[in-house]
Amino acid sequence: MPTNSIALSRLLLAERTSLIRRIRRLVGSEGAEDVVQKIWLRIQAVRDDPPIDNPRAYLRRLAHNVAVDHVQADKRRRDVHAEATALLHEGVEQISGERILLARDELMRVETAIAALPATTRRIFLLSRVDGMAQREIAAHVGVSRPTVEKHLRRAFDAVTAALERQP
Repeated sequence: MPTNSIALSRLLLAERTSLIRRIRRLVGSEGAEDVVQKIWLRIQAVRDDPPIDNPRAYLRRLAHNVAVDHVQADKRRRDVHAEATALLHEGVEQISGERILLARDELMRVETAIAALPATTRRIFLLSRVDGMAQREIAAHVGVSRPTVEKHLRRAFDAVTAALERQP
């Protein structure tokens, strides 16, 4: 074990009580022990080059940084959880009328673009996107080569993309 790591581990043990008090001010009582464990893990990865001149200052800065990271990660977890809960429990009723109108307009543009495709291109596109068939299956089903299927799909995707990019 490197010398820096040994010195910091010993210092962590000696100053654990005061360090936990400092950490509690940042993360609260519940997360303080987790932060101390993360600090210990980080200390184990500290190398000897360069040597640490002031281990106490290093440990305090490390503790502060790990505590701040802990608080930020906890906030991100709460935000993601709140978003997921909102999506699951609020459902479709919470979607605004404007958003519904925009979605309907977008859907009409896509349907119009698909209807305007040549018959073979439209058929290949629908087999791929609606029926979920693989390109080799489509080629066998329609009686064309795989590169031809790719060409038709590229043409269909270009048409749908262009329709979506057009402003209503």
